[in-house]
Amino acid sequence: MRPRIDPQPEFEFPVSKLALTQRYYAKYQAISKILDQVPEILALAHGDLKHALEQVGGPPQDGARFRYTSDQVLRILLVQILEGLSLRQTVVRVDDSPALRQFTRLGTRPMLDFTTLCKLKNAMAPETWKQLNRRLAQYAVREERITGESLRLDTTAVETNIHWPTDSSLLWDSYRMLARLIDRARELDAGVVGGGRLHRRPARREALAIARKAAKRPDAEALKPLYRSLLGRVDGICAWALDVARGFSQRIEALRYREWEHAQAEALVAQIAEAHALAQRVIDQARRRVLHGESVPNDQKLFSVFEPHTELLKRGKAGKEIEFGHMTQIQQVAEKFISDYEVYERKPAEPTLLQPALASHRALFGSAPSRLTADKGYYETGEVRRLERSIELVSIAKKGSRTAQETAREHDPLFRHAQAFRVGIEGTISFLKRVLRLARCLNQGWEHFVATIGQTIFAHNLIVLARC
Repeated sequence: MRPRIDPQPEFEFPVSKLALTQRYYAKYQAISKILDQVPEILALAHGDLKHALEQVGGPPQDGARFRYTSDQVLRILLVQILEGLSLRQTVVRVDDSPALRQFTRLGTRPMLDFTTLCKLKNAMAPETWKQLNRRLAQYAVREERITGESLRLDTTAVETNIHWPTDSSLLWDSYRMLARLIDRARELDAGVVGGGRLHRRPARREALAIARKAAKRPDAEALKPLYRSLLGRVDGICAWALDVARGFSQRIEALRYREWEHAQAEALVAQIAEAHALAQRVIDQARRRVLHGESVPNDQKLFSVFEPHTELLKRGKAGKEIEFGHMTQIQQVAEKFISDYEVYERKPAEPTLLQPALASHRALFGSAPSRLTADKGYYETGEVRRLERSIELVSIAKKGSRTAQETAREHDPLFRHAQAFRVGIEGTISFLKRVLRLARCLNQGWEHFVATIGQTIFAHNLIVLARC
């Protein structure tokens, strides 16, 4: 059975006498102490990691009982966020740093390779990171490290890792995605695929020709012949991919493959079906927009075939009116601890988020805050008046014109002081994005997107508690 933690630590490395390095050590030592004081955190992580470790860890080496523990993996994943690194950079940094080897409790053991670390990171579910943050918040309340008198809310956009979507680029993405699957199918069973040839270069040239011509802002009619040609190519490869999937399905039903090949063929059929459905959506919206001149609503558009969950966000930010990703709400107390967060697949109206946030706050602290503050996006007259009946100070400014009474409310010194407190959450969002690399999520898929946000907020909260 794979243990959660190694009870026999390795030898400690000599400590540097440089003051800056000692402060660096002190941060990780404080975080390590917090993790040890909250054993529920490791228990939750172990629930997700134990099976993944058995699959990727392989047999123990040199007579050891095990290679890696859940404790070591969790700490390595924290290093990735705390140091603001990619997974590849994390592997090198931990492998080469005595201080980080001590924090991760690897000691003199070999560092995990990149592929193994990536699989282990993906094994951590978004709900698990949510639970880890909840357990850490409960610990902070229990130890009186945070208080619930004040609560501030804000939303921000976290981008998905996609290029700027245009009809031509999405058509080219659809073509090359299906082409890869057909290549994989040919390696598995060339007889099902047949002798047809893929035309990647012509398809790519047509997509580039459209992009170059569109940059000169020509008449819409001038682009239609190029689009018809590219659409024809994508239609053709879609039909071919469906034929390949049908061929594999027939051979699977006839039990023509050995066990390993059978599993590979089933997976390939499912992947082709998913890619074909996405390509059909791209073809449909390109035909409607370009050939028929129709305005397609944003909620019907596909912005990436690789990140199909991506949403277009219009938030009116200076210099960045349009963003591609998902809206995330952060709720924070006076000690800068993020007491809860939510990630939304589809952007909700911000006033509707107030009651769930207050319910979460009451569940953690046992009572509502005495001071609640948020930006103008959260303002809704009826909702604010309802909140004012149960909360001492609700500092949410109104959009647009104000009555004399509303103006007097917003000029009250207590209201203005609470607004000054609200601004602090902007600094937290900046820290999450600038230092902890949350501006854009590089992990693929909705589940991993949400998990990465949870992982980053968990690391942020550990930093806050370590500094106290």
